[in-house]
Amino acid sequence: MKKIIGFGLTLLMASTVFAEAGKKNETKVSLDDLLNTVKLDQQLRTKENRQREQEFIAKKNQQQKLLKKAIAELKYHEAITVKLTKKFEQNEKVLSELETKLQIAMGNLGEMFGVVRQVAGDLRGQLEQSVISAQIPGRKELAANLAERKVLPTIPELEKLWFEMQREMTESGKTVTFEQDVVLSDGKKEKRKISRVGAFNLVSDGKYLAYQPATGQIVELGRQPQSKYLSLIGDFEDRDGEFTAMGIDPTRGVLLSMLVQAPSLIERVQQGGIVGYVILILLFVGLGLTAERFIALRKEGAKIKEQLQSGTAVDDNPLGRIMLLFEKYKEKDLETLELKIDEEILRSKPALERGIGTIKILSAVAPLLGLLGTVTGMIVTFQSITLFGTGDPKLMAGGISQALVTTVLGLVCAIPLLLLYNYINNKSRDLIQILEEQSAGLIASRGEK
Repeated sequence: MKKIIGFGLTLLMASTVFAEAGKKNETKVSLDDLLNTVKLDQQLRTKENRQREQEFIAKKNQQQKLLKKAIAELKYHEAITVKLTKKFEQNEKVLSELETKLQIAMGNLGEMFGVVRQVAGDLRGQLEQSVISAQIPGRKELAANLAERKVLPTIPELEKLWFEMQREMTESGKTVTFEQDVVLSDGKKEKRKISRVGAFNLVSDGKYLAYQPATGQIVELGRQPQSKYLSLIGDFEDRDGEFTAMGIDPTRGVLLSMLVQAPSLIERVQQGGIVGYVILILLFVGLGLTAERFIALRKEGAKIKEQLQSGTAVDDNPLGRIMLLFEKYKEKDLETLELKIDEEILRSKPALERGIGTIKILSAVAPLLGLLGTVTGMIVTFQSITLFGTGDPKLMAGGISQALVTTVLGLVCAIPLLLLYNYINNKSRDLIQILEEQSAGLIASRGEK
């Protein structure tokens, strides 16, 4: 193939020479020169081809060496691959055994880890709300960390968790006094001496305090419970190591918040509105009339009793006036005497029965006013339902409170007034009965004569 290519190149060069000769027409080339040129060119081509063949043979030997080397390396790597494959299979078996052991171990540790997370979560919530944290802050971080942990805790961490649980139980049974800033109801801070009653309450200066977990501050309650609970705080703070009664909240703030929100007696009365105030006015008027009648009848009764024990008639009491009238008209006929005595009894009755009927009317009107307040309260409730619906019960609470409070006030007013009316009326009737009995006795004695 190379010879053919070389011959073609020679012909191409010869044709080129002839073409140039034909164009110039200046020199003449003989066939011998052309032949010599072709021979010379053929010799050059032959020399080049031999050189190329030698280079190819040399490279062929080199490629043979490289091929042998590559084959040797391939065998070496194949041998290594066989060893590594056997080692891999052995490692797979060992790894499978270790994974089985790990799963068995993780089964027990996983259960323990779940219990630790659950306990840490419960403890975190308890420490956040505990009033002990007001005195000992920074206790919930460990519990929060363990509750959110995704890896097994260490032994020191478990020991710290146990320590915090034990400390919470231990501090729950102690009464401790410490100093710390207290946020007052007006927003100012003041350094105070605070008494902690276990894990239940914080008190200072005769008032209950509240611990706010979000801010870590101790706040004085703007609204305190009833005085009967506050009076116990003073005795507790002045106990001097002795046992004393103390009101505590075992629910850790729930009962105290309910007591604080509970309305006082005055606030309940205010819920009754205008009708409630009218009922109270009637109650006070009735009590005033009852007190006045009780005092007046008691004085009249004492005078009548003195007159019964005395033989001398005095005109400062109804019985004495009847006796004086009898002495004056005892010489008259019996009918005239009886009429004069009856006239005096009738004259004395209004003073003994004055105001008793009013008490009876007030005791009857009070329940009716309570019913009126109930009706008006229900009207207010239904108006709220019409405007706002039943989604928020607080909107209906005002009308319901008015309805119930006025009913209670009406009964509270009517029941004692009715009982007092019965008592005052009986006392008045007893005195009138004494006058009638004594008058009948005087007339009977006159008739016998």
